[in-house]
Amino acid sequence: MKVIISGGGTGGHIYPALAIAAELQAIRPEVKILYVGTEKGLESTIVPKVGLEFKTIDISGLDRSSMLKATKTIARFPVSFYQAWDILRAFGPDIVIGTGGYVSFPVVYIAAVLGCKTIIHEQNAVPGLANRHLAKKVDHTMLTFAEAEKHLQARSLTVTGLPVRKEIGQVDKDTARKMLQLKSDQFTLVVFGGSRGAASINKAMSEMLFRISGMQMQVIWITGEANYQEIITQISDAAGNPPENVSIRPYMYDIEIALAAADLAVCRAGASTISELAILGLPAIFIPYPYAAENHQEKNARVLVEKNAADMIIDEFLDGDTLFKRIERIRQDKTILKTMGQNMLNEAKPDALKKIMQVILS
Repeated sequence: MKVIISGGGTGGHIYPALAIAAELQAIRPEVKILYVGTEKGLESTIVPKVGLEFKTIDISGLDRSSMLKATKTIARFPVSFYQAWDILRAFGPDIVIGTGGYVSFPVVYIAAVLGCKTIIHEQNAVPGLANRHLAKKVDHTMLTFAEAEKHLQARSLTVTGLPVRKEIGQVDKDTARKMLQLKSDQFTLVVFGGSRGAASINKAMSEMLFRISGMQMQVIWITGEANYQEIITQISDAAGNPPENVSIRPYMYDIEIALAAADLAVCRAGASTISELAILGLPAIFIPYPYAAENHQEKNARVLVEKNAADMIIDEFLDGDTLFKRIERIRQDKTILKTMGQNMLNEAKPDALKKIMQVILS
């Protein structure tokens, strides 16, 4: 059995692809997998490290900042299609799977033209242009959000959910708080903005810290490595210490422990983050990344807000006062917190990877 998997640009496209590859190898040890990405994308450093064969094509995302840049990007598309054609003809896959990102479009499109079995996975609540087009051509489309179906004209479709890391949900709240040396009976907030941090979230947190100091609340604030030292300098008292009830970290490799310890999250609204929060039933105040392709993070967040599983603040309107008031509204009313948590848990799809395998192997 030969399988090509293609997805790239961001971790939201890459890590689900790697989860699918690992599960395929576990179920079918004889499977031969080729991962197709780009030379400059994040996948070029992540994928080879897990031991998968890796090939690249020359393509970049559509730059909408100017007509000239967009035209230059489009002019390179034919090259990427020819490269995809060469890779597909040489490898001879039985199945081609696309998990999103601009790199997957020419690979999956050419695979469909060549008559290969083709499958795509759409992570977001509102599909991007590429997957809206591919859904009409591929054999099967898999979705994270059921709401995405109304935007697609798919030949065949299954709502599978999104695979999450196996570490999520392995530690209970009491154990997690002990591991992080937190108080067991106090409201706990976790704040993060992705692996590199988020400047707007960090700024809002810095502005509201003086109001949190001394409150019956404990905070795990993951700033991102690039901003950590500057933030520590800004918010420390005369003795050089941050507020006692705030644990500030540049990065957490074991963020699943922080998520397990928390009662509420403040974070971006990528599909992978949402899927992990859902497994835990952890409500959130989402601050969607404003520059995400086709504004998909805001659309993801709105799905949860409409189901009363989360709150949302648009990045443009985020400041310390607004964030503090939203947190306090939820913290002070345990009914709101409990309802949001249960509604978030209702969105969980813990068997996502199993459903994905059923689609692929059928």
